[in-house]
Amino acid sequence: MRLTVHTFLSVDGVLQGPGGQEEDRSGGFDRGGWLVPYADEDFGGIVTNWFEKPEAFLLGRKTYQIFESFWPNVTDPNDIVATKLNSLPKYVFSNTLTDPSWANTTVLSGDLAERIGELKARDGGELQVHGSGALARSLYEAGLVDELRLIVFPVCVGMGKRLFSDNAPASGFNLVDSKTTGSGAIYSALTPAPFQSGEVGLEDGRETTS
Repeated sequence: MRLTVHTFLSVDGVLQGPGGQEEDRSGGFDRGGWLVPYADEDFGGIVTNWFEKPEAFLLGRKTYQIFESFWPNVTDPNDIVATKLNSLPKYVFSNTLTDPSWANTTVLSGDLAERIGELKARDGGELQVHGSGALARSLYEAGLVDELRLIVFPVCVGMGKRLFSDNAPASGFNLVDSKTTGSGAIYSALTPAPFQSGEVGLEDGRETTS
């Protein structure tokens, strides 16, 4: 399966609590719900497109528990997000979760690279990660991410958890899809590529790059 990471970010890189005040208050975070003012029809179309593709979901414990408390209560058959989340296999990487109640949930623990590598080796479509900041960081640092799908909203949150850590490996990316929503959010789908650097110089009075 192909592992894809889907994340909502502020301009300053925050991914914590995008959907509501009570979503994730860890670390004293009190600025939740920052994407809601920018959630327009274009944004909904991007998310709908995401949820047309998964074969299974991979979630971190905290995101799983947030989803578990909400999505099973959404029974509208026309809601593609609820339909896919409630019906498809869900894998939760956690060393503390022992008794998940959401249907079709499997808890994974142990060596991250080994366990997720086993999932990726299976035939099938997309293994999608949504939210799950700590897990997404670990997957990226382990070189397990095949595609990043990011929506950056026009807001500076100023505090909170971020997608990339100071230990993140250097990487370039190829842009495979993009869109700007009516509210000014920018969607980018990126596949990893080798990191490159260069130099700016001067030759015959002209600026050069190499």
